[in-house]
Amino acid sequence: MTSAFLSALGGRIAERWLTLLALPGLLFIAAVTTATVLGHEHWSDAGKLRAWLDALAGSPASRSAGTIALVALGVLLAAAAIGTAAQTLGAGVELLWCAEPRGPLLRRLADRRTRRWRAADAAFRTALVTAGRARIAGSDDADRLAGLAESRFARRERIAAAAPRHPFGMGDRLAAPGQRLWRAYRLDLAAAWPHLWLLADEGIRAELHAARGRFAAAARLCVWGAAYLVLGLWWWPAALVGITALAAGLRRGRAAADAFAELTEALADLHVRDLAAALGIDSPSGMDRALGERLSRALRKPA
Repeated sequence: MTSAFLSALGGRIAERWLTLLALPGLLFIAAVTTATVLGHEHWSDAGKLRAWLDALAGSPASRSAGTIALVALGVLLAAAAIGTAAQTLGAGVELLWCAEPRGPLLRRLADRRTRRWRAADAAFRTALVTAGRARIAGSDDADRLAGLAESRFARRERIAAAAPRHPFGMGDRLAAPGQRLWRAYRLDLAAAWPHLWLLADEGIRAELHAARGRFAAAARLCVWGAAYLVLGLWWWPAALVGITALAAGLRRGRAAADAFAELTEALADLHVRDLAAALGIDSPSGMDRALGERLSRALRKPA
């Protein structure tokens, strides 16, 4: 049984290593090689690339099994190193997406998002009032004005659901559950989260882990996109790959942040009363501000 477990564990580790590190790194090494051989001038010259490969295969070193093994090992190690670097930079991208507005650049980005949101909010409120007045007056334009108000509401929601506080939208989205729970129930989600996590069942934990994994994967995809954009300075097709990867990474990151935030808030809504019961706090009236304040006081232990 132990040997079977170790074999399965080794297989999973090898699969994860190949998927996250080696394979993306090998693809990038292949793209770098192609860019070096072809460049901008011969960007689609498959014959030149084939001739280079034939010359490499015909060299005396290619007839030595030891040399081939060393080259293959070196390529794999280089691919793993590149993949590890992308993974590390991806963690930095995650921190940047969730960063607080500290420093002049991040504060400027946060202020810019705030100005855009306020302008969109003012436009939505104006359109909503205009549509309401048209509806009351029985105007023929009431439906058109209502549609305009809906489109302006959607434009505001694309920036943020509430007034932005972070330089990037994903930071606001991930912070939104804590803010809403505090406003509604005076529950400190940061203090309650470890306890709520312990009360959650395996299915909910798995869903949260999956959303968190998708968020990290989206950040890594953005890193690969930036790398291919830089490579596009030498071989322009790589820039197309980079733009596509960056766009997909940003879209997936927003979707993963939305999913993680929704699951976090759902977990809190479902298990707050269970947490109160576990802590010996009565909740006869259900989840309200009184219960939230009592939980927050109980979980914020004095230093």
